Amino acid sequence: MNLHFDLTDLRLMVRVAEHNSLTAGAQAMGLSLPAASGRVRKLEDGAGTRLFLRTPQGVTLTPPGQAFVHHARLVLTQLEHLRSDLREYSRGIKGHLRVFANTTALGEFLPPVLRRYLQAHPDVSVDLREQLSHDIVRAVSQGQVDVGIVAGMVRTENLVAIPYRQDRLVLAVSCDHELAGRDSVAFADTLELDHVGLHEGSAIHAFLNQICGALQQPFKPRIQVGNFEAACRMVEAGIGVAIMPGSAARRHAQGMAICAVPLADEWALRAMQVVVRNLDALAPFARDLVDLLIADAGSAAS
Repeated sequence: MNLHFDLTDLRLMVRVAEHNSLTAGAQAMGLSLPAASGRVRKLEDGAGTRLFLRTPQGVTLTPPGQAFVHHARLVLTQLEHLRSDLREYSRGIKGHLRVFANTTALGEFLPPVLRRYLQAHPDVSVDLREQLSHDIVRAVSQGQVDVGIVAGMVRTENLVAIPYRQDRLVLAVSCDHELAGRDSVAFADTLELDHVGLHEGSAIHAFLNQICGALQQPFKPRIQVGNFEAACRMVEAGIGVAIMPGSAARRHAQGMAICAVPLADEWALRAMQVVVRNLDALAPFARDLVDLLIADAGSAAS
């Protein structure tokens, strides 16, 4: 094998794969079709195998082509991270930490931890995003994220997984709701009720959609809001019920007339884990955050 390529080749392969078309991929790159065809042909000659199957309907990736595009995306993502980090460094930032977390960790447990972390690291910026647990595992595995916090029964593959916190999803209801005095309720038994949900881009909305898919029932909130506080306000007003972490429901119940009814479903107990690729390979400022999360978990358990 004598495979040589540059960044234009990587971007071209990704664009062709996205459009299932060599012509459209070339146009997206601002290349002529002959120039794009020549680049793909040189890649295939160097790899000693076909990367695309050409059909009247367009092009389809072969298994080697799928592998090439997969790694091309990783390289291009890492280059974008490099550019972002260098821009940060030029503004005096000495470190850039990327963290993905599930809804509960992000909204309930991370704020005080991050306050302590940022106070101790004034020259580090943090990019914190809410994601579904399986997307977090993939991002950490691919090196797109430094630290992840996942919840529930999720395969952590070959990552280092450290126990963090746990919380149970509950049904938040108004205090005069017929379910307010129940010890627990099954999620399936709530689907006939009007629900207050978080916006469609939230991880908890996507998670509940997955659960409803397994139940072969739709999840159709009557109203969608941007955060748990707004959801609790709607619940208090009698607009509907809401699925949320017990920690969030109990916190807002201190100032609102709402009650938390535990969900009886096994999946409702959400054990969280901190996931990283390799503790020893983390930058010191990233390892410091992991150490703070471990200390936070210990203080909660004591």
